[in-house]
Amino acid sequence: MYLPTCRRDGRRAHPSSARIVALSLLIAAGTAGCSGRAAEPIAYSHLKERIAAGQVAEVQLSGSSIEAVSTRAARRAGAPATWTASAVPSDPQLIPLLDAHRVVYDGAASGPPKPLAFALLLLAGAAILAVVLLSRRAQLRGFSLVGRLRMRDSSGSTDRTFDDVAGVDEAREELHEIVQFLRTPERFVALGARVPRGVLLVGPPGTGKTLLARALAGEAGVPFFSISGSEFVEVYVGVGAARVRKLFQTARSRGHGIVFIDELDAIGKSRSGGVAGANDEREQTLNQLLVELDGFEASSGIIVVAATNRPEILDPALLRPGRFDRQVLVDRPDGHGREAILRVHARRVRLDQQVDLADVAQRTPGFVGADLENLLNEAALLAARAGKDAIGMLELEAAVDRVVAGLEKKNRLVNVKERRIVAYHEAGHAIVAESCPHAERVKKVSIVPRGVAALGYTMQVSEDRLLMQEDELRDRLAVLLGGRAAEQIVFGQLSTGATNDLERASGLARRMVTQFGMSEAIGPVALARDPRADPNERAGWSEAIAGRVEREVQSILDTAQQRAREILEARRATLDLLAERLLAAGSLGREELLAVLEGGLVPG
Repeated sequence: MYLPTCRRDGRRAHPSSARIVALSLLIAAGTAGCSGRAAEPIAYSHLKERIAAGQVAEVQLSGSSIEAVSTRAARRAGAPATWTASAVPSDPQLIPLLDAHRVVYDGAASGPPKPLAFALLLLAGAAILAVVLLSRRAQLRGFSLVGRLRMRDSSGSTDRTFDDVAGVDEAREELHEIVQFLRTPERFVALGARVPRGVLLVGPPGTGKTLLARALAGEAGVPFFSISGSEFVEVYVGVGAARVRKLFQTARSRGHGIVFIDELDAIGKSRSGGVAGANDEREQTLNQLLVELDGFEASSGIIVVAATNRPEILDPALLRPGRFDRQVLVDRPDGHGREAILRVHARRVRLDQQVDLADVAQRTPGFVGADLENLLNEAALLAARAGKDAIGMLELEAAVDRVVAGLEKKNRLVNVKERRIVAYHEAGHAIVAESCPHAERVKKVSIVPRGVAALGYTMQVSEDRLLMQEDELRDRLAVLLGGRAAEQIVFGQLSTGATNDLERASGLARRMVTQFGMSEAIGPVALARDPRADPNERAGWSEAIAGRVEREVQSILDTAQQRAREILEARRATLDLLAERLLAAGSLGREELLAVLEGGLVPG
């Protein structure tokens, strides 16, 4: 019997797939049990004895066999449900024997016995019922968007405004026009203006694209429908397209609002002419999205906002005028932007009065909004762990180290020899960095293990730069190879600790040759097909060009290595003194580092 489950709110719940299958198997098992145990073969003479003893209730005769159903009394005594025997042709005694003991017999049936046929029929019905229920459940799961698709529907707009967004002033200004349209669409319609139907937010992860979309809806005071592009993707062809239709139907039913699709590249990848049917589901979903974007009227009041960090792989049909015809760059913030972001997130934490957020912003080049929020949270955890009432600069500096270099491994065992190698290695980086005129200044040097494999690090404070000149890149190469040069001078041999330095230096030197045109031997030519491509990509290179590139890269690295070695040999006493101070203290700040370098710098 099927008993539907009920929830506390009184509504009937759909049975789970596991319960449906279990119920079907239970029905099948029950019917199999009803059909009796397996028939027991018996000799024809013994079957006649059973009939004579009154143990047979019914007999089914066929041309080659006899099926005899035992009586209820016989079954209680241990007899099987049925006996089977091979028939003896033209036995004149069988029919009188059956009549004498009032046994029901029939000779017309030739298939399986009636109980077994009924069991098979019932089992087939149970299987069909299970398939139907599972199919209906899959259909509900595939086509229900509001519940199953986890679409976030903020009917009363959102609680975010542009006051909660910082560090992306240009992007915020771009979206002010959208806000004005959503607030007073009649002004634009009267002039015959067409507001962009789709706005594509482009930028690296963590820069605040989703927050900006929510703030846009909050500023305009309109409903906000949010969904991830991956939630449209399904195995079954047509489900994704149905979800797209349902999403836009829901948005249109509200009259106006913002539809936000995060990670648009999940469904908006460029369509290829590959094998037919290979990507039918994704392409149908994309086609439906294009149709829905075309279906908006100028006065519909629905704006589609999408976000991606990979705009280069999107289908060109998405980016044409009339669809996502406006792209807004949400880039990494500069120093002022980072300070503004820190001030926004600082509203939710308690900071000491001596905290200088401008200084923290200068120490975190390359950080995005998510990184800065995590930085303040780490500082708050450190302050709480120390039992402090407010977050101070000490906790913020420790949080920067933790985010940049990883968790401090205070209990990691490092033997004396390895610790000495690390001290000279990091001292080499620091001295070369302070000796090269265009290198970034050193903020901190440490030989305290952090993260997964970092035994030490040299932290440099870099400015927000969009361009770098050749002499600045060559100074950076010398700093990267400074630790390796120090090991050669002091120990006369190299260790495996410079692996990451060599990878970074080799990649930079190769880009100088293949992308930046900073090699006289190769000349002003860009060999890499795309700046985002792997610099090791050699497609289309001849053997001669590949050999010239490798020789030029090697020459640049050898020059940088020799330059770092000359600086350190000229300052050998300073190198020894700085290494000894690191071995004693573990970490040195900039003031302590400059005290060690008080003898002056040798020009590089």
